[in-house]
Amino acid sequence: MCRDVSEIAHYAMVDDAQFRLLKSVAPGSYTFILRARRDVPRRLTKKKTIGVRVPGHAVAHALLAELDQPMVSATLLLPGAAAPLAEPQEIRTALEHQLDLVVDAGPCGVEPSTVIDLTGATPVVLRKGSGSLAPFAVEAV
Repeated sequence: MCRDVSEIAHYAMVDDAQFRLLKSVAPGSYTFILRARRDVPRRLTKKKTIGVRVPGHAVAHALLAELDQPMVSATLLLPGAAAPLAEPQEIRTALEHQLDLVVDAGPCGVEPSTVIDLTGATPVVLRKGSGSLAPFAVEAV
């Protein structure tokens, strides 16, 4: 997660057209797959790509601002669970002794972000989520 679109360029290769596209939808419920820069640690990349997002949630932005650097984020889907945990109290109850901290910013919802692959000539929807496909003129596959 990055604070803004310009920060994404520190971790991923972004051309002018991609930058304009990202700027038109960020912050929002999108994760973009881009080519990773060489200095990005390998543990954060997959096939030389990286997933980046600029969240629309005020608490995520406050954490990013306080840390003054990007954060790694993931959906909390426990083994054997049908859906991710979304309520702070559920998370605390399930993982209380395994976490240092649970930030209660209210329920975060369970609909995932829309994942768009921007590594090719045209955007490819890898997962349709809560972000609209309209800005990309594509349909989910």
